[in-house]
Amino acid sequence: MNKRSSWALPYFIFLVLFVVMPLLLIVLYSLQDASGHFTFSNITKFFTDKDALSTFALSIEVALENTALCILIGYPAAYILADKSLNKSAVTVVLFILPMWVNALMRTLATAELFNMAGITLGKGTLLFGMCYDYLPFMIYPIYNQLAKMDKSYAEAAQDLGAKPHEVFWKVTMPLSMPGVISGIMMVFMPTVSTFAISEFLTNNKIKLFGTIIQENINNSMWNYGAALALFMLIIIGITTFFQGKGDDETVGGAI
Repeated sequence: MNKRSSWALPYFIFLVLFVVMPLLLIVLYSLQDASGHFTFSNITKFFTDKDALSTFALSIEVALENTALCILIGYPAAYILADKSLNKSAVTVVLFILPMWVNALMRTLATAELFNMAGITLGKGTLLFGMCYDYLPFMIYPIYNQLAKMDKSYAEAAQDLGAKPHEVFWKVTMPLSMPGVISGIMMVFMPTVSTFAISEFLTNNKIKLFGTIIQENINNSMWNYGAALALFMLIIIGITTFFQGKGDDETVGGAI
C-alpha cells in the first residue's frame, strides 16, 4: 500500500464490477436464447424486425435534428461566453450549468407540464424542444472550453494580414474550434438516439426511440433480444468514438 499505484486499486475494482462486467453480461445475453444456448438469432433478428429498424431510423432522424438545433443555438452561445468583450461576468457561465443541477427526469416532467398548461399538443415538436433543452449544455461547454483556450494570436495575425472579421471567424476561429464541436456532437447525438424517458413524457409515448425498444424488451423479460439491441448500440458508439478520436488528432495537427 506504500506504492502510489496501489491507490488505484479501488477504482480498478469499481471499473471491473460496474463497467466491464455489465458489458460482458450484455454480450453474453445477446448471444444466448431463452434456454441459455449459444445463438446469433438475436443479432440477426434486428435486421428482420421492421419495428426495430423503423424505430432506429426515426431515432437517427430525431438525433440529427436535435444535434443540428444544439449546434445552431450552442455555438453562438459558446462564442459569446468565451469572448471577454461580450461576456464580462463568470456568472453567465454558471447560469448555463444551473439546469444541470436538476435531475433530468424532473426537468422533462416539468417541461411536459408546461406544454400541458399552455395547451400545446405533445408530439415531435415538443420532443425536439425538450431534447434541445436537456442536451444543449453538453454542446455549449465543449465548444466554450475550446474557444476559451484558443490562442488569440491566430486571429490577431489574420487581422494584421488584412482578413475581415467574418473571414477571421470562418478561416481561423471555426477550424480551431472543431474539436469542441465534434465532442459536443458526440455528447448530444448518441444519448439522443438511446434515450427513452424524454420521448415517453414529451410525446405521451406516441414517438418511440431506439432506447424505448430496448426498455420494452427488458421490461417484457426479453432479456436476450434487448441485450442484442443494446450491444448494437454499443458497437455504434464505439465506432463513432474511434473515428472521433482520429478526427480530433487530425484537426489538432492541422491547426498546429
